[in-house]
Amino acid sequence: MPLLSDVITALDTLWPRERAEDWDAVGPVCGDPDAEVNGVLFAVDPVREIAEEAVALGVSLLVTHHPLYLRGTTTVAADTFKGRVVHTLISNGIALHVAHTNADRADPGVSDALAGALGLRVTGPLVPDPTDPAGRRGLGRLCVLDRPLSLGAFAALAAARLPGTAQGVRAAGDPDAPVRTVAVCGGSGDSLFAEVRAAGADAYLTADLRHHPASEAREHAPLALLDAAHWATEWPWCQQAAAQLDAVSERNGWGLATHVSHRVTDPWTAHQPSPSLRVSEGAPN
Repeated sequence: MPLLSDVITALDTLWPRERAEDWDAVGPVCGDPDAEVNGVLFAVDPVREIAEEAVALGVSLLVTHHPLYLRGTTTVAADTFKGRVVHTLISNGIALHVAHTNADRADPGVSDALAGALGLRVTGPLVPDPTDPAGRRGLGRLCVLDRPLSLGAFAALAAARLPGTAQGVRAAGDPDAPVRTVAVCGGSGDSLFAEVRAAGADAYLTADLRHHPASEAREHAPLALLDAAHWATEWPWCQQAAAQLDAVSERNGWGLATHVSHRVTDPWTAHQPSPSLRVSEGAPN
């Protein structure tokens, strides 16, 4: 079995830490570099449920997309939920490693996995990484459909292909409008509307679309918007990442067992649709 330090080196090769945003917190969170690694669990969120799944599986390493301590901390006390995660992992000999915005920018990265889940053909990054001479790394992806679909049909396709959440997939635009080119960005993507418009995409699929940016984007151009759950747009990366580590393990003869968590850790658990899209007469302002 490889040492944790060997596996971390491999993960840093796949998703170099120096390519993360300055504000991000990526890399190892806990774990003994000299400990042996028998298996790895990939998940989006480092929450207690996922830590307990890692314990049940008997793996030595948990790799998550989201950081546990993004804004720093002064305590890992077990009476805090994040501290309990750390205690659970350490007491069971499990290391934690984070690949966040460095995985977003990678080739392949989070948005490649999202495009693959939707059956889209990637033509390039939405925001190219200026340090990549090949022009393949960067934020988001520009994609094309093998055959055009109406916005309504594409929204239905996205809802069927992405893992199920309470939110599902919301759409803004004419449901009969044709969609040929699509921009995608796994996770929160409403800071990239200018780039999407400049690329001339027919539709943009991302997550966490807020009212004002989405409203202004719709006023700027006839761009169709699709808003999926944050967790759902990033979960496909877990499968892609596990396959990448499988390939490294096979080349090195490590025999690692890789697992992907299928537990839905999206915070929203229920959705009640409104009975009408119209404001009822007499309703308070």
